Amino acid sequence: MRRPHWQNCIANFEEQVSEFVEDYFSDPSRRVLLVAAAGFDPRSRRVAQMLADTLGDRLSALFIREDRPAPSAALLKQADENEQMLRTIVPRSEILHVEIFADDNAPIAGFGTQKALAANPVAGDVTDVVLDMSALSIGVGYPAARMLLEDCEEAADRAFHVMIVSNPELDDRISSVPWSRPGPVRGFAPPLGEDEGQDLAQIWIPQLARGRTGSLTQIGVSIGRCYKICPLLPFPSRNPRRSDDLLAEYRGELVDEWQVDPRDVVYASEKNPLDCYRTLSTLKTRFDRTVAETYQPRLVLSPVGSKVLAAGALMAAIEHEMSVQYLETESYSIVDDPGHPADPGDMIVHLVLSGPLYASYDAAQGE
Repeated sequence: MRRPHWQNCIANFEEQVSEFVEDYFSDPSRRVLLVAAAGFDPRSRRVAQMLADTLGDRLSALFIREDRPAPSAALLKQADENEQMLRTIVPRSEILHVEIFADDNAPIAGFGTQKALAANPVAGDVTDVVLDMSALSIGVGYPAARMLLEDCEEAADRAFHVMIVSNPELDDRISSVPWSRPGPVRGFAPPLGEDEGQDLAQIWIPQLARGRTGSLTQIGVSIGRCYKICPLLPFPSRNPRRSDDLLAEYRGELVDEWQVDPRDVVYASEKNPLDCYRTLSTLKTRFDRTVAETYQPRLVLSPVGSKVLAAGALMAAIEHEMSVQYLETESYSIVDDPGHPADPGDMIVHLVLSGPLYASYDAAQGE
């Protein structure tokens, strides 16, 4: 399905988000379903609280607990406390437990997410669905986003929103132990074309993030031979040196392992997911035109860092049927770093991806 309005997507940042929420959701006809995480990350409480303050009992929620094997006692306690606070903020809520790994250790996050959401369909009187991606893993958040977006588009008069509370400095302190089996995210493995005599030409776009070199190395091996590798860096960013630090951390991979041409490095704003979406869309269009009638083009995304960049990559992957290759996380830990600069606080982004607000625009574009 074409989504021409995404080129002019409604987006709000920082103070604009609370202003939009207070104005748009104050309409008494609005009934909202929030889908968010209920894990150890406290960022998921901010969106729930913001919506609850305006909507009151017109807000319901599905909070997802991502169950991983042998979580640390400290993070499990933190997750339990966070879940209880979310239940208090949104009394009309359900907790959905999603197993990230099967008994044979195969990653099943996407399947479990879709099964859980299918068992809890959106009520008919809901006018708006809000997906808070702040604390959802990619293996859960991406399938949830695709399923909820398609549901809202079928309903026609129901809007779909994405919200992200981002804190790159906190992300840098969250350490993860990667699983051993990279694979495609459920719903983001489009089939290859059937053009005879055309070889596959892949461009891999790994999103560089602190402490994820091992994960990206494993993902790269699983993807195989690539026409080009175009690492994605956050720039501009709140920390002006973030891209430089990442280039230094990944020097071995960029130079020796991936042999990246400096001209192939891709930059996208750390604060605006639409910048990432438009950058990847442009890259896809140009690559398709370059290899037309010679190769089968295939862009592979690996969003492992900032959720703001991941939201832009999500839009590009849905719009252009891109593949998303990912490595699930076995466990997390938060590293206390006394030498780390003071946390400057959270940033917040809001996107409207579908709904009646775009009706006149889509009609004018011939949707």
